[in-house]
Amino acid sequence: MKLKQLEGLLGSLDQFENPKIELEQYPTGPHIASRLLYTAENSFGDVEDKVVADFGCGCGTLGLAAALLGAEHVIGLDIDTESLEIASSNADDLDLVMDFVRCDIRNLKWRDRIVDTVVMNPPFGTRRKGADMDFLFVALKVASQAVYSLHKTTTRDHVKRTALRDYNAVSAEVLCELRFDVPQLYKFHKKKEVDVAVDLWRNDSDDDHEDDHDEEKSKVGEGAKDEDEDEGADMEELKKE
Repeated sequence: MKLKQLEGLLGSLDQFENPKIELEQYPTGPHIASRLLYTAENSFGDVEDKVVADFGCGCGTLGLAAALLGAEHVIGLDIDTESLEIASSNADDLDLVMDFVRCDIRNLKWRDRIVDTVVMNPPFGTRRKGADMDFLFVALKVASQAVYSLHKTTTRDHVKRTALRDYNAVSAEVLCELRFDVPQLYKFHKKKEVDVAVDLWRNDSDDDHEDDHDEEKSKVGEGAKDEDEDEGADMEELKKE
C-alpha cells in the first residue's frame, strides 16, 4: 500500500465525539499516523506479519494503520470505553480484524515479550506529569522488537536519557521531527488550531528474552484473560468476532 493511500484511508476514520481532557485525548492525524507506520514497516520491517499493540489507542488510528499494512495481529488498548467503541466501529468500516482491550496501561500485567511492536501516541503529560514515560516504560517491557512513540520535542533529552539509562532500551533514536496539529477541542483552547513540535522515536527493546518470544506471543489472548482475572485489574476485552 502506498503512503498516500494509507493516509487517505486513515482520514476517513471517526474521531472523538466527546474528548476527555483528563485523559489528554487528542486525535492522531492521518498525516502523522500514516508516516509513523509506513516508516516502521518500510524502513525497519516492524509491522507486516508482526503482532502489534497500540497503547492508548483512542479511536484506533495507529492500530488500524498497522492492520492495513499487513500486521498479523493488532491489539488496541485504552482506558476509555467510548474511544474503544469508536475504534471498533472504525475497524468494521474498514473491514479489518482488530482486538480491543480496556485497561490502564500503567497496570498492564502482560508477561514477558508478548508482542513484536508497540506503537503509541501517549499523553504528553500536560495533565499528569510523566504520563508519556509511564507508557514507554511498559511498552519496552512487552515489545520484543521495537517501540514507536511520539513525544514533545522539548523533552527530547529526557526521553533519550530515561529510555537508555532507566528503561533498558538497547537504542533510542529520533527518526524525525513532526508538527502535531492540535485542533480546538476544549473550551480553554483560544486558537482554532495549534502546531506542536513532536519527535517520532524508535526504541529498540532489550532482546534478552527473544528465545521465549515465539511461545509467549502465541498467548496474547491468554495474557489478556489473565489480566482480567487478576484482582484489582481494570480490564475488559472487546474482541471483534
